[in-house]
Amino acid sequence: MSIHEALEVQQPDWQLRKREVTALFQSTVLSPTRASTMLDYTSFHAVFPPQGANPYLDKSTVTEIETLRKSFDGILFIDRVLSSLRILPPPGNNGQRYPPRDERGLRNLHTAICNAKVSAHHKLSVLYYLLLDFDLVRGHTSTVADDFVSKSGLPRKYHLMMRGLWHMDRKEFKFAVEYLTHPSLPSEFGDEIITVLIRHAQDDYSLPLAYYHTTQPVLHTSDALSLLFDAITQTSVTEALYFSRTYPESTRRQLFEQLISIVLGSPAEGTRLKELVGLPFDGVEEGWFSEYLTTGEGRKLKLAANAAETRLIVTGRHRGQIRIRGLEENIAPKRTARAAR
Repeated sequence: MSIHEALEVQQPDWQLRKREVTALFQSTVLSPTRASTMLDYTSFHAVFPPQGANPYLDKSTVTEIETLRKSFDGILFIDRVLSSLRILPPPGNNGQRYPPRDERGLRNLHTAICNAKVSAHHKLSVLYYLLLDFDLVRGHTSTVADDFVSKSGLPRKYHLMMRGLWHMDRKEFKFAVEYLTHPSLPSEFGDEIITVLIRHAQDDYSLPLAYYHTTQPVLHTSDALSLLFDAITQTSVTEALYFSRTYPESTRRQLFEQLISIVLGSPAEGTRLKELVGLPFDGVEEGWFSEYLTTGEGRKLKLAANAAETRLIVTGRHRGQIRIRGLEENIAPKRTARAAR
């Protein structure tokens, strides 16, 4: 049974996460937004400044966004939000999409946001994301997005979440994690955030692990769990073992076997193997370890026999001759030269 089967989930499909995204915005029942009295967000020019640089009139900015989308397998976090709120169809479908290509496209998107059958907080959150694009092209001194927050009364948790997602879409992962780990935020998009952070980690897993340990998201997909476990294992074999123990037995065994496979397949297998064979396995894990390396899929691994034998030595259960690379010796007393004669 694979991890996928053990979790009984489908492969990640962001379209199936609509209820979770909506839950983010509905998780707190708040009084009606002050936007109705402070800012008329249905007025195009009340939201988007008529003067100054417009990111969607800049071909290079639009091209950059599309390039970023391709690097994320064709979907940005803003795409997930827009689709979940039924403001725009998913990418790849015919019709309007983010980013707009001109002012008319921006006006059409603004209309779609205003006409969406969602709360004002939903709409303001998306508009805030768009205004972050305006700040980007206007320079670091621009405060268009922050001014919008002040005038619209958008609650803190909403703009923190959207700013974090905006930084994710820009591949500014350090800033993204700073926002997305704020204590006021629920761990929405946990699977997707973990997946993106790990796939772009470049062998430095500090950010994805910081995000995971801070937010403790409940992962719903086998892919996200497998990626996270791999990152933990690459960082600490011991921590990976204890992490695997937090799951039900079927999933736990799959993670345990994944741990062995990662360690034995690692370029630095010497150090990791030494740590692995010295771990404090319980009785169940001891059986899994032996079975995986002797009769299971793990027997095909290059160092399977060495790992199994080393474990027997470490636990004092080895009998006979030791045949580990460079360590071959006879446990029985060596014959002296006189005895040999």
